[in-house]
Amino acid sequence: MTTDTPLHNNAETNQAPGSYLPSSLNPHGYQSLTDVLALAKAKFADLPAFTSVGHTISYGELNEKSDQFAAYLQHETNLVPGDRIAIQLPNVIQYPVVLFGAIKAGLIVVNTNPLYTPKELEHQFNDAGVKALVVFANMAHNVEKILAKTTIKQVIITEIADFHPPIKRLLVNSVVKYVKKMVPAYHMPSALSLNDVLAKGKGKTVTPVVCKPEDIAVLQYTGGTTGVAKGAMLTHANLIANMTQLGSRLKSTIEERTEIYIAPLPLYHIYAFLIHGLTLLERGAHSVLIPNPRDLPGFVKELKKWPFTGFVGLNTLFVGLCNNAEFKTLDFSSLKLTCSGGMPLTHAAADEWKKVTGCQVVEGYGLTETSPVVSFNPIGKERIGTIGLPVSDTDIKIQDLNGDALPQGESGMLCVRGPQVMKGYWNRDAATKDVMTDDGFLITGDIAMQHPDGYLQIVDRAKDMIIVSGFNVYPTEVEDCLSSHPSIMESAAIGVPDEKAGEAVKAFVVLRAGAPKPDAKALKAYCKENLAAYKVPKYFEIRMELPKTNVGKVLRRALREEEEA
Repeated sequence: MTTDTPLHNNAETNQAPGSYLPSSLNPHGYQSLTDVLALAKAKFADLPAFTSVGHTISYGELNEKSDQFAAYLQHETNLVPGDRIAIQLPNVIQYPVVLFGAIKAGLIVVNTNPLYTPKELEHQFNDAGVKALVVFANMAHNVEKILAKTTIKQVIITEIADFHPPIKRLLVNSVVKYVKKMVPAYHMPSALSLNDVLAKGKGKTVTPVVCKPEDIAVLQYTGGTTGVAKGAMLTHANLIANMTQLGSRLKSTIEERTEIYIAPLPLYHIYAFLIHGLTLLERGAHSVLIPNPRDLPGFVKELKKWPFTGFVGLNTLFVGLCNNAEFKTLDFSSLKLTCSGGMPLTHAAADEWKKVTGCQVVEGYGLTETSPVVSFNPIGKERIGTIGLPVSDTDIKIQDLNGDALPQGESGMLCVRGPQVMKGYWNRDAATKDVMTDDGFLITGDIAMQHPDGYLQIVDRAKDMIIVSGFNVYPTEVEDCLSSHPSIMESAAIGVPDEKAGEAVKAFVVLRAGAPKPDAKALKAYCKENLAAYKVPKYFEIRMELPKTNVGKVLRRALREEEEA
């Protein structure tokens, strides 16, 4: 099924995934993401684009600073178009500056989670062949530990208030570093500060780089059923198409030049990247970036400053805010759109949000490999419990295990075809073939059904994946970590319901004969050395054996069924 515009798809146009950008999804004739910012700057130069930690950058300033960064890359480094640059930043205004500067220089952006451990960073940087890195000072100590084992030649460091006026910059950065002690010590003598880099690029000419729509813009890393992180190659065509697809679905509520959107979800996540970094930017909206939404009192204090018209969040955030007394006292009279994605939205969370704010939550669905939006509830025709209708120019197929299409109303594997489907996985042809059908559909790994009126409903997601506060956790990765513990012979990880995070990781472990018995606290500490915090199991259970198939494969399904019983 398709909606909004006539159907166009990769199969009909005989185009490879990631290279197809129909004119219906490109009314401005964009060739690359650089063109998106250029038009936004031309139309909205004096309007506020992003605010973070009390400082605002206009569209004109965003364009100017990103030019400076691009000029530095072109004149002061050996980087060439197509090289990879990693951005490891939370929600600060330096992020969009670096993003668009890198794109202007023709580089491929590798979005990197600031929560990653050194081991995770090393894998991603080497897999992508990253040559340069822009990192938040608070996380630089982790980079130092693995830098010599990577291909990175240039490290650029920025502190939280680097774009503030000089006196406030010094004050805020000093408080964060010396009073709050939020910046662990690091030693990278060859690293440069972002402000010094911009100063070196100031006044230099940016040589335009001709990017074609089918060129890779972003390597967005995602896991898989094997737990091996893979880089989804998202092209300029993918992202421009999906920006327009989502923009079309939300056009009735997003007015040019007037919107103020709250951005608590990280821009390095493809969900927030598309909405705040592209869709809202093209409309001249003002995004208020929240670097640490876990600090609910600080978050609510920031919300009090703004007559916000839009809010982009996920289930756990809605629950946490609605249980905050100060949040309930806010003025929500301007709020007209709340978007939900990243994890399933519960009826209870949606009902409570509407009760507190007066605004209905509108849920969508997507995944990294689809840039990310596949479907979204139509505004004014929302149906809680569904993921809405497919966005325009998108084919949906529900198939059985044999790959045969199922009739409407039956549950099966959800497959997607459209211009937002990735080019493939970086340097992993076999993995790409595993998720693509012969007729150009991406196999999502999620079980869904389609109602007679076209609305889609997710029945179950990829069988073993765990979603903690919107972040994907892959059991194999957790199990690999646990199995390296000297006392553990084997392990299995599953997701269990959690009131705050939606799901939490529970690990079942079998100890080696005669090995000392570690307690849960010790196991958590061990996991924290090798896994990002959200991947660390919340619960541990020691068992004599794990349920297995007749060929010795651990049955995670049986463990989940035991927990549900």
